[in-house]
Amino acid sequence: MKTLRRILFVSAAMLLFSAASHAQVIVKERMIHHVDPADRPARPASNRNWMWVSDEWVAKGNTYVERLGRWEVPPRRGVVWVAGYWESRGKGFFWKPGHWSK
Repeated sequence: MKTLRRILFVSAAMLLFSAASHAQVIVKERMIHHVDPADRPARPASNRNWMWVSDEWVAKGNTYVERLGRWEVPPRRGVVWVAGYWESRGKGFFWKPGHWSK
């Protein structure tokens, strides 16, 4: 019985934390990246498959912080990076994060 309770407790905690990590932060104005796209670093020479992952906004508290773009090797063949964007929500905006897609 104790084992079942522990399993249920851990499952409930995981569900709670995963729901909290997807909460949407609403801001009154769209934020602007402060990095000039011309300053993008050169593609690493070690692998021809590197793709540019554009700058993102990451929720932190009740606002967003900027995460700079970077070169990444796609997680699988045939996918491309779809850039994130600001989406209107009521009287504010929230960031729809970028993702890999076919």
